[in-house]
Amino acid sequence: MNDYDVTVIIPARNEEKTIAEVIENVNKSQVVKQIIVVDNNSVDNTAKYAKEAGAQVVFCKQQGKGNAMKCGMQYVKSDIVAFIDADIKGYPKNLIDLLTKPLLKEEADFVKSTFERTQGGVVTEIVVKPLLNMLFSDMYMFSEPISGMIALRRNVLDQLEFEEDYGVDIGILIDAIKKGYRVIEVNIGKIENMSHVVKNNDTMKKMSTEIIKAILKRASIG
Repeated sequence: MNDYDVTVIIPARNEEKTIAEVIENVNKSQVVKQIIVVDNNSVDNTAKYAKEAGAQVVFCKQQGKGNAMKCGMQYVKSDIVAFIDADIKGYPKNLIDLLTKPLLKEEADFVKSTFERTQGGVVTEIVVKPLLNMLFSDMYMFSEPISGMIALRRNVLDQLEFEEDYGVDIGILIDAIKKGYRVIEVNIGKIENMSHVVKNNDTMKKMSTEIIKAILKRASIG
């Protein structure tokens, strides 16, 4: 493995509309040596378009974002790993460089993204932040605690517990802080999360429930 090589893992389920654009963006970074798209039971052309865009495609039959992230980690060839969402339009051209620069400069162990939203953020503002403020007051500094655009070293990843689905992002953030790793937040600009357009109330309830469970679990409650 090379400290200056980066593997990018992109969990994806039915993201044929955005996956090629996301991969094209990732390819603009000179530090990226491997792009892994984890197809999590898509029923559209996500895998086809990802392969055509030049990504390595692997398949994860266990449904859930956290499961897909773990599947992707089995194929990592780099010491630095970035995870990004597949349903984003308008990623900045230097996205991966923004996420990985603090790691390459030995300024952090875990980089979390913050950003300007065009929509969404309800779960973060009315569920996640109030709960974190009560149970982990030192974490309230993060403006986007459940952001899916992150970067960290592989040896740090190996020390964190991955929840199966929506609770994964907040879970590994809390784990990293509790273990004393240096976690910082970097601004990646304005993005458009396409999945927020179609999320219904049942999906939002499921997301909120899983995030709450992940937080309470790490607070030794519930």
